[in-house]
Amino acid sequence: MGSNRLGRTQDPTILVLTSLTGGPQHGYSLMQDIALMSGVIMGPGTLYGVLARLEEEGLVEALPSQDRRRPYRITAHGAAVLRERLETISAVARIGLERLGAAGA
Repeated sequence: MGSNRLGRTQDPTILVLTSLTGGPQHGYSLMQDIALMSGVIMGPGTLYGVLARLEEEGLVEALPSQDRRRPYRITAHGAAVLRERLETISAVARIGLERLGAAGA
């Protein structure tokens, strides 16, 4: 019953950071976790573009390579930024749901 006009509301940055809160992961593992968690299929180009940007911003860091796979982990700064963003999203969702309930929708 979704609307195509609303498009996808999942932010790849939030999905990657949230996935990494479960512990260090390499790219394929991240893509699988994100798909299970959100239903979003993130391609390698999108994922590695997001990881590069997050690493540049100090929100994630690459760990030493394991068998040609490079794991990443969220930094303390990344966790703080994610917490703030998730709290904002939660507040907006709560208000929206309350208003929908009051409107009888």
